[in-house]
Amino acid sequence: MIFARKIVLNIIIFFSLCCFLYSQGQREFVLPEENSALYFGNPSPSGLPESENYILEKKQFVISYNSETLCPNWVSWHLSALDLGDSGRSNDFRPDYSLPEKFYAVKKSDYQFVKYGFDRGHVCPSADRSDSKENNSVTFLMTNMLPQCPDLNRIVWKDLESYERELASGGNELYIIAGGAGKGGESQKGYFESIPLDGMEISVPAFCWKIILVLPEGSDDFSRVNPETEIISVFMPNRQGIQNEATWKTYLCSVDYIEGETGLDFFRFLPDDVEDVLEARIFSADR
Repeated sequence: MIFARKIVLNIIIFFSLCCFLYSQGQREFVLPEENSALYFGNPSPSGLPESENYILEKKQFVISYNSETLCPNWVSWHLSALDLGDSGRSNDFRPDYSLPEKFYAVKKSDYQFVKYGFDRGHVCPSADRSDSKENNSVTFLMTNMLPQCPDLNRIVWKDLESYERELASGGNELYIIAGGAGKGGESQKGYFESIPLDGMEISVPAFCWKIILVLPEGSDDFSRVNPETEIISVFMPNRQGIQNEATWKTYLCSVDYIEGETGLDFFRFLPDDVEDVLEARIFSADR
């Protein structure tokens, strides 16, 4: 009798666990609001401590911030023609005091350009949020910056930013995510792995990467993504002189490559058969 009760109890526990796991799986695929920054999923691995993956959700974009490196791991945003206007650059670089008090809020002067030679490089570009002064100003928060050598920030990276806005102005909407990888960049002042502060340091990435998913303007974006959807992904060295060597098209790569270099998992909400094809393909610059 006791044995029979144990069997029944184990069966109940088994089915309860199955129902719980099923419900968890169902919740995983409840999509965020369309046109939101993380519409296709949060790429960060689970289990990271808050200090290495603090999520800042802003109206203009979402940031995964790393208080150890004092840089964003990534910034993600949606771009369409509605985001483009004539607000101009606010140029009000400033600390992001929405960070927890226990995190250091990087200041404009901390990059010490005269000594180390790295620009405060926007991840989400200022011009991608030019529809209003308020939206443009938010792009100048220091949590949206990476140390970039001038030739990358002002020329090669900037050229790709211009191209993404051309796509948005031409009747497309874009889901974009970008960040840094590795450690150690080269400015006109030399090679540096970090910018020292008082008891801390701002990590200088060796590479800057970006992924752009392009769709014609429309609705129900999730169902419109298919194996032929256009994806542009690049992995660029953070090295002075890069503008003399190549354009952004030289650094085209697959999403799979960026995942391998960063440990991130992009487009996790997409069906595997679609995701696998899109992430393996390299954009053809001749299209």
